[in-house]
Amino acid sequence: MPEGDTVWHAAARLHAALAGRTLTHADLRVPRFATSDLTGREVLDVTSNGKHLLTRIEGGLTLHSHLRMDGTWRIFAPGAPWRGGPEHQIRAVLQNTDATAVGYRLPVLELLPTAEEHTVIGHLGPDLLSPTWPDDPDAPDSLPARAVRNLLAAPDRPLGEALLDQRNLAGIGNVYKSELCFLARVTPWLPVGELAPDVPARLVATAHRLLDFNKDHPDRRTTTVARTSPATRTVTSPELLYVYGRRSRPCLRCRTPVRKADQGDGSRDRPTYWCPKCQSGPTG
Repeated sequence: MPEGDTVWHAAARLHAALAGRTLTHADLRVPRFATSDLTGREVLDVTSNGKHLLTRIEGGLTLHSHLRMDGTWRIFAPGAPWRGGPEHQIRAVLQNTDATAVGYRLPVLELLPTAEEHTVIGHLGPDLLSPTWPDDPDAPDSLPARAVRNLLAAPDRPLGEALLDQRNLAGIGNVYKSELCFLARVTPWLPVGELAPDVPARLVATAHRLLDFNKDHPDRRTTTVARTSPATRTVTSPELLYVYGRRSRPCLRCRTPVRKADQGDGSRDRPTYWCPKCQSGPTG
C-alpha cells in the first residue's frame, strides 16, 4: 500500500501536470459519476492529506481518490501510449493540452463539492506531511501534540495498530510502522501505554522527519547504513530499510535474523517485521 510520502509525491506530480490548466477531456469511469462532465473547467490544485488525493476543480468541485493497495496515477505526454495496466482498469482520465493523467485501479474515486471535503478526510488525524507542521512540536495544540494524544488515547492497543490507524496520525503504512518500531527499540505488539514517557513524542517526530525526507526521493530510506563488498570492502549500495522486507536476513544492528508476522488491525492482517533482539516487548 502506498504510504504518505508516496501519495504526497503523486499529488505533486499531478499538480505540476494539471494545476492552472483547463481540462480538454475528462472521463470518470465509475457508474455513479460516469455522466459528470468536467471538460472546460480549470484544475485549481492537487494536494494530499495522509493517503488521500484531492484534485480541486473550478466550480467548487473536488475529485477524491485513494490508491489503497495498488492504485496509481500515471501522467503521459500528448500522443504517448498509456502504460499502467489494461484499459478496463482505468478509472479516470484528466487531459489538457500538455498532459494526460490516467488513474488505474482506483478503489476510491468520487466527485464531491469542495466544501464537503471534510466528509472524506475529516476523520483523519494530523497529516504527517501537512504544510502547517510546526517547527515547535511542544505547543499544546500543535499537530504533533494532537498526534501524541491520539496515540495515547487507547493505552492497551498494540503500538503497530495504533500507528496504522489513520485517525491517530495520517500517512503511516506497513513500512513505516515496522521501521518506527525498530527505531524505538520496541515490538509492534507492545501496548502503547507501556512505552516510556518520551517515546510517543519521539515516534511522531521521527515519523514526520522520515516521511518529509522521503517524499522527494524515489528510493525510500530510513537507514544511514551502507552495504559493502566482503572481498573489496568497498561500498556497493546503501541498505535502505532496517527491517521491512528483510525476513530471515541479519539485523543491521545485531545480525540476528529479522522475523516477520501478520499483525491484525481488526479488519485485515498486515505484514510486520522486527528484530527479536533489538526490540523489546511481546511478539506476534
